[in-house]
Amino acid sequence: MSGLRKLGAATLIASTLLFGVSAGVAASQSDEGASPIYGVKLPKGYRDWKLISVAQENGRNNDIRAILGNEIAVKAFRDGKRPFPDGAIIVRLAWRYDSSARNDKVFPAPQSFVAGAPTNVQVSVKHAKRYAATGGWGYGQFEDGRPNPDEALTRSCFACHQKLETLDPGTDLVFTAYSR
Repeated sequence: MSGLRKLGAATLIASTLLFGVSAGVAASQSDEGASPIYGVKLPKGYRDWKLISVAQENGRNNDIRAILGNEIAVKAFRDGKRPFPDGAIIVRLAWRYDSSARNDKVFPAPQSFVAGAPTNVQVSVKHAKRYAATGGWGYGQFEDGRPNPDEALTRSCFACHQKLETLDPGTDLVFTAYSR
């Protein structure tokens, strides 16, 4: 192969690689499945992850929550490891907190509450370098399987978690405590 043909082939390969890389960057920046700012996605198979804890929020949220974690997060919770290691992912599923008239018919007094309509799924991903500006965590909120596009809402995740760390240092910005 002549020098000119080699240079042409090398240029074509380099151009193809460069275009492929830039197209990949553009795709990740406009990925409809990723949260704004952090690019967090709903992890595959997250509904099969282990339960870390449950919670109830009254007031404006009025929901019940299941907090799940991938293997890295669950091990860190069990071992009390803080800060969480990179790769830890915590998922919070929430449903409206509804009283159950049907169940209450069985009990001597109204006392039964159940999960109502789902509200959202929140995801926290630990990666100390990628999310250094937010304490090592990236956030996303999803409704009906789609990321909420509101950047102000996504920014508010860190603002709220940062308040927790100020009040209770050593939490690594995580509200959930492990339920044994």
